[in-house]
Amino acid sequence: MNGSEMPVRVDGRLDEPLSRWLWLVKWLLLIPHYVVLFFLGIAFAVLTVVAFFAILLTGVYPRSIFEFNVGVLRWAWRVAFYGYGALGTDRYPPFTLKDDPGYPARLRVDYPEQLSRWLVLVKWWLLAIPHYLVIALFTGGGLGGGDGTWNAPGLVAVLVFITAVALLFTTRYLRGVFDLVMGMNRWVLRVAGYAFLMTDRYPPFRLDMGGPEPAAPDDAAVTGRGR
Repeated sequence: MNGSEMPVRVDGRLDEPLSRWLWLVKWLLLIPHYVVLFFLGIAFAVLTVVAFFAILLTGVYPRSIFEFNVGVLRWAWRVAFYGYGALGTDRYPPFTLKDDPGYPARLRVDYPEQLSRWLVLVKWWLLAIPHYLVIALFTGGGLGGGDGTWNAPGLVAVLVFITAVALLFTTRYLRGVFDLVMGMNRWVLRVAGYAFLMTDRYPPFRLDMGGPEPAAPDDAAVTGRGR
């Protein structure tokens, strides 16, 4: 891995043309995925605790657990991209933990050969707090107090709703909206990789918009010199 390359890389290819009406029933079509992800999420949580103690004692994230947990995040990202996290494709997500290079949504995480044994104690809660505040704006959360508490929609939900209405009347996905939605999803997944102990590299406070994972700065510099 290039030293400037992000260990968590998120891609999403806008898969046009999109149906003007399919988004109305995607919640129904995704029920099998939601059921599977519910049980995968339980396994993910338990294995993350196991990985926590393994890292604390040895500085190593067990490889088999790492591959499984990355697979769960990958599965969830494909479902979100097809569904109401992006509405970026009408191609039904595959039922697999493995990377599917042909699917328009991909997530890859580099396996860390060694992790800090002390950082594991604080990164998932203390160090990640500033990021949690940011992604709460993206994904939504409760506001108010007492009986006045209500769940405010996040920016992603608002933008995806705007997209859904636009698709219904025009069958077009506004490119600027897609790029922004991808940037926010990418931010969330980078934080997830850090908070779930998969990397020690702190996520940048940067909205990297667009479908493809941005090229590492060093790579971009090399490309520029080659022109």
